[in-house]
Amino acid sequence: MSEVVGELRDGQQVVRAEVSQLPAIVDLLTDDHLGSARERPADDPAYAAAFEAIAADPNQLLAVVLADETVVGTLQLTFIPGLSRGGALRAQIEGVRVAASQRGSGLGSAAFEWAIEYARERGAALVQLTTDKSRPQAKTFYERLGFVASHEGMKLPL
Repeated sequence: MSEVVGELRDGQQVVRAEVSQLPAIVDLLTDDHLGSARERPADDPAYAAAFEAIAADPNQLLAVVLADETVVGTLQLTFIPGLSRGGALRAQIEGVRVAASQRGSGLGSAAFEWAIEYARERGAALVQLTTDKSRPQAKTFYERLGFVASHEGMKLPL
C-alpha cells in the first residue's frame, strides 16, 4: 500500500513512489522533447539504483500523483540543509511531470501548491527549482505560481 503524503482535488492523492511505479515515472519523464532524447528505457538498471538511493535518503521524496490508482504526475523534493540564509533548509523541486491527458487541468498547480506546503511543514525557508531554457511555457507556469527568476543557474555535465 502506497504511503499517502497528500491529497489534491477530485480524490487525487500524492503518494511516496513505489518501485512498481518506476516504469510510469520514466514514461512521464520521456514525454517531452528533452526527455525523449535523454532518458533510457524504464528497465535500465540505473533507474532502479537511483530509486533505491532516493528511497533510502530521508532528505528525498519521490512522489507520484494518483488518479484512480493511475500515475498522472510526479515530482521529486530534495531537502538541502545549508549554512547560508542563517542555516536555512531549502527544498529543491525537480523532475516535475504531468501526464499529457492531465495538462491544462490544474493538476500541476495543485501539485506545486501541495509541494510548497509540504516543504513549509518540513521547515524549509525557501523552495527552489531550475527549468530548462528550451521550456518557456514551464518558466511562465512557475512565474504564475510566484517563483522569481532571481539567479542564473549553471550546470556542468560530468
